[in-house]
Amino acid sequence: MNAVLEPGTLVRNPAAPDWGLGQVQSNIDGRITVNFEHVGKVVIESRHVTLVPDYGAAPP
Repeated sequence: MNAVLEPGTLVRNPAAPDWGLGQVQSNIDGRITVNFEHVGKVVIESRHVTLVPDYGAAPP
């Protein structure tokens, strides 16, 4: 699922809901950089975490 995430996609991390809404900045070789509204920029290894797209949310 993470392979289809592209820059600009709004996502949530189900393992850390308190991070809030995030916007994908880049997705390169299984490393996804996301800017979350409550924790800032985080690099996520896609083999460890599956992000969930949130198509109904307004950008942070």
